[in-house]
Order: sequence, then C-alpha cells, then structure tokens
Amino acid sequence: MGIRVAVAGASGYAGGELLRLLAGHPEFDLVAATAHSQAGQPVAAVHPQLTGLDLVLGATEPAALADADLIFLALPHGQSAALAAALPDGALVVDLGADHRLRDADAWARYYGGAHAGAWTYGLPELPGGRDEIAAARRVASTGCYAAATTLALAPLVAAGAVRPDDVVVVAASGTSGAGRAAKAHLLGSEVMGDLTPYKVGAHQHVPEIKQATGATGLSFTPVLAPMPRGILATVTAVPTGDADPRAVLAAAYADAPFVHLLPEGAWPHTAATAGSNSCHLQATVDVDSGRVIVVSALDNLGKGAAGQAVQNANLMVGLPETTGLSVYGVAP
Repeated sequence: MGIRVAVAGASGYAGGELLRLLAGHPEFDLVAATAHSQAGQPVAAVHPQLTGLDLVLGATEPAALADADLIFLALPHGQSAALAAALPDGALVVDLGADHRLRDADAWARYYGGAHAGAWTYGLPELPGGRDEIAAARRVASTGCYAAATTLALAPLVAAGAVRPDDVVVVAASGTSGAGRAAKAHLLGSEVMGDLTPYKVGAHQHVPEIKQATGATGLSFTPVLAPMPRGILATVTAVPTGDADPRAVLAAAYADAPFVHLLPEGAWPHTAATAGSNSCHLQATVDVDSGRVIVVSALDNLGKGAAGQAVQNANLMVGLPETTGLSVYGVAP
C-alpha cells in the first residue's frame, strides 16, 4: 500500500485533473473522492476521460475523507475552510482553493468577503525557501492559476531589485476551464468561440495573492477569457531599476527548478506547449520604445495552475521528489 489519498470536490475540472494525476502516481493510493450534486455517480460517468478508474464519488463529508493520509480539497472558494477544520489533525491537507492563501484578513474581506480562515503555508515551491517550507508543513494552500503564471514571471525580478515593485501591469488570457464547471450562459460555446472578453477588470481576486507572493506593491491586472479549454498566457511588464538583464535574473532563479523553463532567446511561450504538463514556460525582453521589462509566461491552468501544483506540493510534504508522477512535457497537437 502506498500513501492513502482522497480528493474532495472531485467532480470539477481541477478535481478531475487531480484524479487523473493521482491515478497514475507511483506512490499515492487513491482511496476516496467526493462531490456534492454528483455524489453516488461513478467517476467515469462524470469524467469520461477516466474510464477504467473504479471509484464512486461519495458525499463531501469529513467521514468520507478521514481514512486518508493526505487530502486534497478542490472546492469552490470559500468552501474549504469549514471542511478543513473538521478533518483529523494528523492528516496532511493541500487546498486548491483560495481560503487559506492570504495572510491579510482585510484583503480577504475586500476581494472574497466573509470570515478569514487564516493562512496556511503558501504552495509555490519555486519561491525562495518554498520547498523547505512546504516540506515542513502539514497544511498547504496551493496557488491560484493566474497567480502562478504571474508570480513565476515576476517574483525573481522584484526580489533581485531589477524592477520597480510599484508599477506592474499584467494582461493574462485564460481558457474557460478556469471559470469552473458550473453551467453559465457566458461560458456557452456559442458565446466563447471567436471572442475575447475581459472580466473582473480592476478587481480580480488574485491581485492580493500576487502582491503577497511577489512583493509587488502596485499591480494593474486585466484577465481575459479566451476561446480555448485550458491554458494561461500572461504578459507581465514593469519598470526596470537599472540595466540588469531580465533573462539572466530568471535563468539564475530557476536553474534548479524542474518545471520552470526559460525558453531560448527569441522563442516565445504559447499555451498549447504546456497543455497536460506541470511546466511553466517563460521569455523576457526589454521594450525598445518604453524601456519596460516584459515577461511572458505560459502554463496549463489545470496543471501548474491547479492540480499539478497541488501534487508537486504533496510530493514535498511526504518526502518524495517534487517531480514524482508529474510530466514536464506537454501534449500536442
């Protein structure tokens, strides 16, 4: 028997991707998966791509998860905290939702509303000291998808003093799976195809998380809904403080990071290259007109932006190599 794992919220897109990764993980034994309205359904009835995975979705209750050594929470924002509080103290828990990411209670109230559940160890291993902190933690809050794409592009530059932290602009396009699986009129195929739509302009909930993780103090963030099922492409710009080469800063920061790849000079990230992987692709340059540093970041919002990141964190928590059960390579075409 391997390490017994369970997934709460397994009927969503992130939950389904998590089940897929766990089912193929060499050290994790998937023993339970739960859902709300889909409870009682075989996993394959909800996720046809998982045909052959002999598991029935249970109700999302603490008792259904209590026998696991490691529990993943893939619930909508605001629903993890109450369940986590009822789980056994000895269980390791990785939360894919936002409930435990923010240290600032006022920021939680402003962007999410409701009671602040308190902060857990932040789950982005590539941040300085991140691997050691995650390995020592019993409860970890994985990053948001936009936050992962932006933080990996920006954090090393802020930490090195290569850019000003008070003037950061991000425009990021995401696939529709980032909005969840619930039926919504604006996510219908006929509404999304052939269209790009900004949303939550000037007030997206990932802003305080990105500032907390990167050290940015002024951030303009514009998310865009793109007509594709998965992937994020983030364009991050900032004012340089000197003549430091942004590519050299990123190369040094991620020299030992198996999932973060600085592309050869002149090659630019694109979302399809990261699909199905836990990788993030980066490229950087300096704008010849404005002088601003530009970093473009691509990742799979269900991979490095959600389920893959959660498995990477869990690997560290149980003492496995962080790459266990995860691919650095995308699926194409």
